[in-house]
Amino acid sequence: MAIVRIHQNGSELGNVDEGPRSIAELRDWIQENLGLPADRETRLLQVIDQVVALQRQLVEESKHEAIRALSEGFANKMDRLQRQLSEKDVTVSNIARYFEDVVAELTEKSHRDPKTKLLNFDWFMERVESYLAVEQRVRWCGVGVVDITSFKWYNDTLGHALGDKIIETVARILADQIRSEDFLAMDRGNEARDLHARFGGDEFAFLIPDLPGCAAAHEIANRFKRSVAAHDWTRDDRRLEARPVGVDVGIVCLRLGPVAERRGVARKLAAELIQRADKLMYDAKSQQSPHVHSAAVRVVHGELTEMPNSETIVRESQARRRSTDRENL
Repeated sequence: MAIVRIHQNGSELGNVDEGPRSIAELRDWIQENLGLPADRETRLLQVIDQVVALQRQLVEESKHEAIRALSEGFANKMDRLQRQLSEKDVTVSNIARYFEDVVAELTEKSHRDPKTKLLNFDWFMERVESYLAVEQRVRWCGVGVVDITSFKWYNDTLGHALGDKIIETVARILADQIRSEDFLAMDRGNEARDLHARFGGDEFAFLIPDLPGCAAAHEIANRFKRSVAAHDWTRDDRRLEARPVGVDVGIVCLRLGPVAERRGVARKLAAELIQRADKLMYDAKSQQSPHVHSAAVRVVHGELTEMPNSETIVRESQARRRSTDRENL
């Protein structure tokens, strides 16, 4: 194969034979074309071998350097990507946690009355139903209804603003006085599961779980009624000095039998407990009773049945309360 030489000005200088392409071809070319003495030829070939070996070494080192640089660059890039992913994971986690908190807050707000911060009535009833369907301890619970005495008079005569303030104060006293930490509610562990709700307007509802007996529920409800009466209402409005606020309360005490008797009819039982408590509250209101009206019931064949000693239980509780009142005088 011939090589065509080209002058710098572009003119063709002529063809030359292609040069050697390997060390062996180079040896042959030197022997055929240079005619060197044997010692000079040997020395030349040694130098050529050294140069070629050095070039190979440099090429290999360059390859290793290139591979190392690529590897380090890849590792650095991977580290950088990993950090970016970690930062994104943290960001995504924070965003997810934020939205979880927002959803939880919105859910909580949707379940509560904005004025009193008590549960709204529908959610309260769902919780009562759930309690009746799953509670396995064979003890007592109390479901009560509260109404502010003569609330319409306060609202119409003294104004809606004061009426709202009265509702908020009664709600606060209700949540403070009826709670699982009460000394009358035993063996509860650390879980406070009381439920307080705004029934609508100036009415409220509550559940006291895990009680030793009906008398305990009656006494807790009476203590709440006394606390409302004892509140210094002049702090809310001086006009209330002449007519302090009071409440009427009805409470149904349920003897919890085996959970199997309640699970299938829990919704019906919850509704009937509220209805009975509401009727007891209106009985107390119509009689202008100074006491809480109570009844004791149990579940028989899926129905609420009043217990024969219900009135006796209530009378005993009232007698204990009157005795306590005399001792405190």
